[in-house]
Amino acid sequence: MRNRVHHLPGIILTDHEFNMPLDHKRLNGEKISVFGREVVAAGKEKSDLPWLVFFQGGPGMESPRPESDSGWLKRALQEYRVFLLDQRGTGCSTPVNYQTLARFATAREQADYLKNFRADSIVRDAEMIRHELLGDGGRWNALGQSYGGFCVTHYLSAAPEGLNEAVITGGLPPMNRPPDDVYRSTYQRVIDKNRLYFERYPEDVNRAREIVEYLDSNEVNLPGGDRLSPRRFQQLGIAFGMSNGFEQVHYLLEKAFLQAAAGRQISYAFSRGFENSLSFETNPIYAILHESIYCEETRSNWSADRIRREFPEFEITNHRPVYFTGEMVYPWMFDEYKHLRPLKEAAEILAGFEDWPRLYDKSVLQSNTVPCAAAVYYNDMYVERTLSEETAKNIRGIKLWVTNEYEHNGLRADGEKVLGHLLEMLHGGR
Repeated sequence: MRNRVHHLPGIILTDHEFNMPLDHKRLNGEKISVFGREVVAAGKEKSDLPWLVFFQGGPGMESPRPESDSGWLKRALQEYRVFLLDQRGTGCSTPVNYQTLARFATAREQADYLKNFRADSIVRDAEMIRHELLGDGGRWNALGQSYGGFCVTHYLSAAPEGLNEAVITGGLPPMNRPPDDVYRSTYQRVIDKNRLYFERYPEDVNRAREIVEYLDSNEVNLPGGDRLSPRRFQQLGIAFGMSNGFEQVHYLLEKAFLQAAAGRQISYAFSRGFENSLSFETNPIYAILHESIYCEETRSNWSADRIRREFPEFEITNHRPVYFTGEMVYPWMFDEYKHLRPLKEAAEILAGFEDWPRLYDKSVLQSNTVPCAAAVYYNDMYVERTLSEETAKNIRGIKLWVTNEYEHNGLRADGEKVLGHLLEMLHGGR
């Protein structure tokens, strides 16, 4: 472990790196690096503060990079020393991408490596880090956003002795539900979001259709070289579950065309903005392992792709609006995204893998003694509310805040208030 310290106005950042076993069942096997950033309010660096470990959403996304004392971090630093964990494979931890995975001779080796990057391994990393930072008797608190909440729920199930308290925002996972159930629910949410989007921006019905018709008749290449296909265009809807998602898409669509020397064309500004809006290639764990986060002793078998066929609303036809898709991963992406292509065979192997270990022990959760509070967003497009409420019934003592005041990114959009409310629920005004 090595430490680097940086100062920003009002906060002090200390970087940590830890050597971890790739496979926690083989402690003497291959090692990887896991990175975390400790954040403390200036003037409190020597104080004996409780620790709060943050689990980011994703899977496959790095922890936030603080630029100031603001948002949920500002509220947390009033009473905690915060640990921003770059979950294995992300950020400054040993990275997972097409470059690093090229060292393996076969797709089977790639797939076997990637099996070690789910919530169970992430929580085992956190436990080793906790022992190193706090000692054997130290406990810390956990905050999980979105997929980070899946990790915290697994933590409560697998190692509750490491936690004082747990807070979850938009991330109570489905439990004992196959991936198909998850996608049936979330596709319906995406349909609802599309309807709301076109009610807000009715002019985009024609804009989206014009763009799809142009892409269908012309080969439009993105700045990175990939072809922009109609179905790839539909993936813009992944933003619809965020509080500003409609505006992100609308402001992109309104600059889609320009009049060039050769006639009407897709603008470079649109192409660049489109490419920058999706991170499947820079954070490939998201694409490769996304469906596996719902798998317990079952295979996903490209669930989102199969279940999409039950929803004709997403077919592109001449008699209805072009509906955007949501937080779904499809097998064709490993053909159309240049830097996902080298991982196509490994992704196929993982989609067919059925020996994923169980992530949640219902009996442990039903006997839970760790104080917990969770925000469940009423219209959440990514983590279905009704399935989260099912799970909450199996976590003893959890305090639930079901709200339609925020979308899935409530912690990012109004973090000081959201985290403050959840901590008030936990502490009861102490």
